Amino acid sequence: MNFDRNTIIGFVVLALLFFGYFYYNNQEQLRFEKQAKREKFVKDSIAALTAPKTDTLAQKQDSAHADTVKRITSAGTFKDAAIGTEQLVVAENALMKLTFSSKGGQVKKVELKKFKGMDSSLLRLASSDFDKLSYPVVTGPNQTAQTADLYFNKIDSAKNADGSSTYRFSLTSSDSSASTSIVHKYTVKPDEYMIDFDVDLSGADKLLTQGNLNLTWQYAAAQQESDIDFEKQNTQVGYVTDDEFDYHTISKTDDKDFNKSVKWIGVRQRFFFTILVADKNFSSGKMEWTIPDDSTKTLVQSTANMKVQLPVGPTANAGFSIYYGPSDYHILKKYDQRFEKLVNLGQGMYAFVRPLNRFIILPIFDFFKGLSAGSMGLAIALLTLFIRLLISPLTYSSYLSGAKMKALRPEIAKLKEKLGGDQQAMSMEQMKLFREAGVNPLGGCIPALLQIPIFFALFSFFNAEVSLRGAEFLWANDLAAYDDPIKFGVNIPLLGNHLSLFNVTAAATSFLISWYSMSMTPDQGNPMMKYLPYIFPVFLLFFFNKLPSALTWYYTVSNVVTLALQFIIQNYIIDHDKILAKIEENRKKPKTKSKWQERMEQVQDQQKKMKEMQQKNKR
Repeated sequence: MNFDRNTIIGFVVLALLFFGYFYYNNQEQLRFEKQAKREKFVKDSIAALTAPKTDTLAQKQDSAHADTVKRITSAGTFKDAAIGTEQLVVAENALMKLTFSSKGGQVKKVELKKFKGMDSSLLRLASSDFDKLSYPVVTGPNQTAQTADLYFNKIDSAKNADGSSTYRFSLTSSDSSASTSIVHKYTVKPDEYMIDFDVDLSGADKLLTQGNLNLTWQYAAAQQESDIDFEKQNTQVGYVTDDEFDYHTISKTDDKDFNKSVKWIGVRQRFFFTILVADKNFSSGKMEWTIPDDSTKTLVQSTANMKVQLPVGPTANAGFSIYYGPSDYHILKKYDQRFEKLVNLGQGMYAFVRPLNRFIILPIFDFFKGLSAGSMGLAIALLTLFIRLLISPLTYSSYLSGAKMKALRPEIAKLKEKLGGDQQAMSMEQMKLFREAGVNPLGGCIPALLQIPIFFALFSFFNAEVSLRGAEFLWANDLAAYDDPIKFGVNIPLLGNHLSLFNVTAAATSFLISWYSMSMTPDQGNPMMKYLPYIFPVFLLFFFNKLPSALTWYYTVSNVVTLALQFIIQNYIIDHDKILAKIEENRKKPKTKSKWQERMEQVQDQQKKMKEMQQKNKR
């Protein structure tokens, strides 16, 4: 690659884009952490002020008794269900294991069989005390109770003809004259992460007010990756309203009001997704989320209060679906409900790379995964080679431009000797020399700039590709996280508490590219221009250290390919004698100037005249 002034400008633009991206992410994270600390301080202060001064055994017993009385009273016609013993029912398919609870007739725990948690056990979703799915029912005059507080006293299960299993949790009124009952029915399908959830109400006109089912869904996204800060940066809430998808990052405590029809709401952490879908849409609602302290190992706690309008009558049914599973683009896409929109293949200011990821990177990577016998590192290397092959015409044109510039080095050296330190005159004469020789000074710059979308596409892709999670390669234990074979034990500004070895190889090979390219570049005479290309590898060393090792491995392979191509093309493919002959041939042709060139020369002539006048005035 030729490092003329325009090439340097291209690399400066590239560096500024990288720096701007990582600076923005860093500032968002700092703001997020400050907000979380403020909220924790306020919460702790309120708790300290409202906490009882003493906590004796007698007070605990009195409090428990009062709570029992309160629950029985609020349960009304379901008073027999106010107190009970929790029964657990386990359901399984090939992908997950669900534990249902008779208390509330709801999901108590979800375990994904194909994924491991941080403690190497099956990965868990919706398994905290915070998680809840509930709605209020009328239990008497001016009395309501939450279904999550009631014990469903009858449990049935059945195997269906299609291979699915149905689990029914029933609750009948204690007052036979009230003739009201609630049934929660769950259907677990084979080889599916989505389960069906149906609510059947008898005496619905008595249990609900004007047919309003006000569903409360509480969900806590537990930490699943080693770097909680990076995982929080890649956690979002999403929804579809009036058939339009939208999402919010969780960088701060916030909420979202829904004043129109909502198809689904969901919380996506980096590699896992939980979604609540209403078969006939939610009519309105509100979703709010808070950011707990990192010590809780919870990324976000979201609470959604969603309204479902049911027909007013003696019986009513509300149908829902719940997805507990990976944020895998292919799996989510098959449901045809725009779930896949929340997979970050390019969002926000980088949404322009989403088509590149969706239609090129993703299908090609899937193809290479099949060829690599399960080795994600090998699949990434093959993907890298494919991308380099794809952009090879640009690469060749860049190296050809460099070869032409190398051929002009003796003449540029003569100009420098002739003009001395007059940089303005040197620039003018150099532009004329390029035009005479038919050399495009942007030949080395444009290919570098055109590779920027590829980098940002891969940055998004490697952060979102769930198959990389837990994939081992060489010394990396997880290609979805940074590799850290070198640990410092202390936190170093910008670098962190570790050194990624793949990051070192990426920076080292970038340095070799700069050194090799500068050895072939005409001396610009400007010390800053001379050393600027070496700053970029240092920049990579600091800002890539916390990125997924999949990305730094890709960058390493790409750089090795670049070095090999530079050497082969410059020494065995490009004929330097032919280039010199072509340059001489171009010089004999009549030259036409573009309007841009004419304007540039006019500006440079004016600047030269102004400089000469200033020198005369000084004399």
